[in-house]
Amino acid sequence: MKKASIAGVQNVEVSIKLPSEKTPVEQLEIMEAYTKAHKDSEGLSKEVREINCLKVIYPTLFRSIEATDLVAGRLDFLPIGFGCVTSLGGVGHYCVFDKLAKFKNELASEEEKARVDAMYDYWENHDVKALYCADALQENIISRFIDGTAPLMATARLSGMMLDYPKLLDNGIEGLKELVLEKQKELGSTEFLQASIDALNIYQTVCDHLRELVNEAKTEATTEKRIKQLEMMENDLKVITYQKPQTFHQALQMLWLYALLAGCINYGRLDDYLGPYLKHDLENGVITEEDAYEYLKSLWTLIENRRTTVNGRIIVGGYGRKNPEAADIFAKIAIKVTKDCKYVEPQFTLRFNKDTPEEIMDLAYDCIGAGATYPTLYNDEVNVPAVMHGMRVDRKTAEQYVPFGCGEFVIQGQSVGTPNTLLNLLKLLTITLNEGVDPMDGIKKSGPVHIKKIENFESFDDLYANYKDLLDYYFDLSADAQYYSYELMNREVSFMFASILMDDCLSRGKAILDGGIRYLGGTNETYGNINSSDALYAIKKLVYDEKKYSLKELVEAAKHNFSGYETIREELWEQGKYGNDIAEVDELANDFYEFVAKGIRERGITKGMQYYLIVISNNQTNTEWGRETSASLDGRYAGQFMNPANNPQGGAAQSGPTAVLNSLATFDAKYHGGSVQNIKFTPSMFNKNRTKINYLFNTYFKKGGCHLMVTIVDHGILEDAQKHPEKYPNLIVRVSGFSAIFVNLDKDVQDELLSRTLYDE
Repeated sequence: MKKASIAGVQNVEVSIKLPSEKTPVEQLEIMEAYTKAHKDSEGLSKEVREINCLKVIYPTLFRSIEATDLVAGRLDFLPIGFGCVTSLGGVGHYCVFDKLAKFKNELASEEEKARVDAMYDYWENHDVKALYCADALQENIISRFIDGTAPLMATARLSGMMLDYPKLLDNGIEGLKELVLEKQKELGSTEFLQASIDALNIYQTVCDHLRELVNEAKTEATTEKRIKQLEMMENDLKVITYQKPQTFHQALQMLWLYALLAGCINYGRLDDYLGPYLKHDLENGVITEEDAYEYLKSLWTLIENRRTTVNGRIIVGGYGRKNPEAADIFAKIAIKVTKDCKYVEPQFTLRFNKDTPEEIMDLAYDCIGAGATYPTLYNDEVNVPAVMHGMRVDRKTAEQYVPFGCGEFVIQGQSVGTPNTLLNLLKLLTITLNEGVDPMDGIKKSGPVHIKKIENFESFDDLYANYKDLLDYYFDLSADAQYYSYELMNREVSFMFASILMDDCLSRGKAILDGGIRYLGGTNETYGNINSSDALYAIKKLVYDEKKYSLKELVEAAKHNFSGYETIREELWEQGKYGNDIAEVDELANDFYEFVAKGIRERGITKGMQYYLIVISNNQTNTEWGRETSASLDGRYAGQFMNPANNPQGGAAQSGPTAVLNSLATFDAKYHGGSVQNIKFTPSMFNKNRTKINYLFNTYFKKGGCHLMVTIVDHGILEDAQKHPEKYPNLIVRVSGFSAIFVNLDKDVQDELLSRTLYDE
């Protein structure tokens, strides 16, 4: 069997994970038991194998109840286990090889270390992601995520699963079992349907285990208040084991526990699902608003403690809610919790429209102004019609769109949209300008595409067309890699817990990737978009319009990283840049954007997906991939960060916030599946000029702006934090599709944030 080396870092990890509660020997024994269950299940169906393995880790991996917990459920994550995403462990049956190697060093005896080696060898041939990489990667063309040496990265993961939690809350565990039994009468007892019953039994076993943990916590409680809190938790766990939730706390507990077992790290429209329970309890004196605040604060803390870095999405507001009045009650309390906690996660998100109450918008802006970096803002007036076109769905369906991770969209409970492919558009431009060779390492990466010598490009259009030829080749590879990730994952696992709560898995009697999901979509993260369009514009002006330089002269300067060619670099940098509201610059950027977006979408549909859309994302990959990208003809140096998402390259926006937002509004949202837009203000500018800010944002959104993420930070603070990190342990910034503690970021990621324009009065 062909093996792929995936021993390196497999995910962006800025948030520092909590250490396991288990001893190293206990962890070793659990991982060995999981490995044995996987081995012993060889030859059985993927569903049975999955259940056998899940029984090893659930409820064993659950941690003790902590002193401030008002909701039960904390999990340890080991280097071997089961999951959906690389942010928590891995995908399907996984082994995180670099973490397993580090874990080995925690063991005392050589015998114990040898046991780790045996597991390592086994999982090299059975880890789902390793199996995918062995088949899908192509040397110098497609590399694993996150190895930025190739222009295309690919991975296997099931990111962004937003489950149909109303189905859970409306039916309860026993009600879900009844749905499965009814389907068994219709379809017969298939492996998937029987495994669904087994998974729901695991849920009930975990509830019993958590009640035991709550009782253990009661023995350590020192106040009457804490004892009553734990008694409530114990009672509500007993209720949800067999019954539908009746109270806000029971619904919250049921949902949270299911998300843990499903390995889902984004939570969706909690205001619409939990609002009715909250409203009922408030109106009937079951709880007070202070109680609700404390319950949500506990949930926020549990989500923060999962430390998934780029996930933890909770969405409030927007079209398509069944219970808007009750949902807004939830939203107001949730905004207050977000403002007070100032956590990196959850990624608290506000969808808004023309009917959103002014009070909600004011609270949202106050929260942002307090430095929380949340809520991120999504404009339903733009995004709902865009989703209708991009995903080919009706309006009712589109109104259930939810952003996850770094900004990708899915339809809650109905679609898969995981970003399993990533394209470095700027690296591909540098390859086009060097006869198919990547100047960063001197390796040919153009595949079968004929790339002309630079002196043979007769016009700008000729150059642009050859660049598009290379892009087309990589678009084809990208769609194939995305689709194969689904085929490979489906061969190995069924993602049972997630499948139960995704339409139409139960009604079809099939797992998510086995034909059960209603809309099989996907997304492709693109990087260097604006660097590429800015470079194309500079080439057009200096070479073909003004004829000031030959293309060969510019390329030669870039090959030397502009050393000895400083004048050329300055002229490249001084050409018109996206983010300054320059019509011809923005028009070229938009032309390039639409070519990429439409090309990816068409190939996904041809491949058999409901949709396959680009995501103009960031998650600091713009910096990590920039390290592997040579100097570019927008004036960027070799190894330097690329532009963040859909925003200008750092330092390029020189014409004020209105100009930036006008450029950002240029792109038609119907061609992408999420686009990250960042802007940075001083506290004085944002908080003391709220009327101006409201006008600025409202104008941007009316012009077609789909989204906005706002960081509030004062002059000199980030610079000082870089020099004296010990003084700023809790300084939160918006990196792009996620927030982070500034001092936890790599220096060049910090540098990229510092390069962004800070707007003041």
